[in-house]
Amino acid sequence: MAATETTPTTETKQNTGRIEEIQGVVIEAVFPDELPEINSAITIDRGDEGILVCEVQQHLGDDRVRAVAMDTTDGLARGAEVVDTGGPITVPVGEVTLGRIFNLLGEVIDEGDPIDVQERWPIHRDAPAVTDLTPTTEMFETGIKVVDLLAPYAKGGKVGLFGGAGVGKTVIIQELIHNLAQEHGGLSAFCGVGERSREGNDLWLEMKESGVIDKTMLVFGQMNEPPGARMRVALSGLTMAEYFREQGQDVLLFIDNIFRFVQAGSEVSALLGRMPSQVGYQPTLETEMGQLQERITSTREGSVTSIQAIYVPADDLTDPAPASVFAHLNATTTLSRSISEKGIYPAVDPLDSTSTILKPDIVGEEHYNVATEVKETLQRYRELQDIIAILGIDELSDEDKVTVQRARKIERFLSQPFHVAEQFTGTPGIYVPIDETVRSFREVLDGKHDELPESAFFMKGGIDAVVSAAGGGSGRTDEPKADAEPEAEAEAEPEQTEDETNDGGDEGERGDDDDGRDEG
Repeated sequence: MAATETTPTTETKQNTGRIEEIQGVVIEAVFPDELPEINSAITIDRGDEGILVCEVQQHLGDDRVRAVAMDTTDGLARGAEVVDTGGPITVPVGEVTLGRIFNLLGEVIDEGDPIDVQERWPIHRDAPAVTDLTPTTEMFETGIKVVDLLAPYAKGGKVGLFGGAGVGKTVIIQELIHNLAQEHGGLSAFCGVGERSREGNDLWLEMKESGVIDKTMLVFGQMNEPPGARMRVALSGLTMAEYFREQGQDVLLFIDNIFRFVQAGSEVSALLGRMPSQVGYQPTLETEMGQLQERITSTREGSVTSIQAIYVPADDLTDPAPASVFAHLNATTTLSRSISEKGIYPAVDPLDSTSTILKPDIVGEEHYNVATEVKETLQRYRELQDIIAILGIDELSDEDKVTVQRARKIERFLSQPFHVAEQFTGTPGIYVPIDETVRSFREVLDGKHDELPESAFFMKGGIDAVVSAAGGGSGRTDEPKADAEPEAEAEAEPEQTEDETNDGGDEGERGDDDDGRDEG
């Protein structure tokens, strides 16, 4: 396979050293002649097990370097020979990468035919100069109502999907990949950083079935890999995407999950002997994040639009890992556990999600006004919830009662059936164009559908589907009771198991109680 290609062949005598110490995936080596540079790849021949590639992280003085292995160090011994390759790890780029799965070293891991590598690029590259960057002023339609309306994505921008365990980050990424492939064409790169192998396998099979695999490159370093591999796999995938950007193409880069990149860096930092900073994270957290994020950008040649899942430890958005990503993003989509408990999917928090392009001169006057009014209505509902819980809904003014009714309908109308969840919910997925989304929510805000029951708004596409569902409906009153929606909640619940089931089932049941409390 391509394992040995990471070692450039040279006529001159190779710079060699020997292993002095091994701690987990970190090795210390002595190079008597010349020290390899920081971020250089050094290799160790393990005989039948192939070549082990390590990356130099520190110069310790006395001809010693400290390096991180990109694979397990089992079976290594002190005194083993180490060879300096003279440059960083490189990965293949170009057309040969499309439709294939790679590890961080650029080796094919899909058991397919070997690839004919024409060109390799180092994974450590400088970010584009400020003078080469282009501003992001165009909206990127995703077909997901809550995203397009309230926190639209910028073409060539960076988007973060923030959420705790089991609220549906990976499901949204898979839906975006599906929608973008069907509606937009274009090239995608997917980096699996420290996530489940099952999800990677599902994604590959799904892409083969839908026929979009030929426009996608996949790079994986999953949960079972050593921290060195998880720390560098994002750079490998980004390098492959950058090649196409330099060729003048628009590329979509999906990274799942950025938190695992930080986590791997934290593990490596501890093994390197650095003193941890806040909450035990590495002292180099902001620098490492900056080196990755500043390369994901749009230039005059082409664009890289990136969508990154970011796990939020213990649902705490102020944790240093998710907080370090915020500054780099154009849009944030925050997933909320309290919304997923109600059985509303995608569980996007409409008041916590933001976008830098939600401005009248970019998205248009009507879109901006509708989005603002939707947020105002939901914010008022949130403020009134304490009063409803203590005194009951009858104590509200007539105006507030109308606001609450519309807010509850909007809340349900922000749900949407996904294509990738079809096999779990039995409901066909729907792509909703942005014009249809804006028109639908304008009608709800204007009170045109105040007489329709709440349940008619749940898991629908446009407003026409709501009206037709209510037309054949059950003649419920305006104010459904807390238990008036068990079918809807049950319908959405299997989707919970689609992503991360460790918090799944019993939370849906708690959601019913929540609804009951909301209504008082």
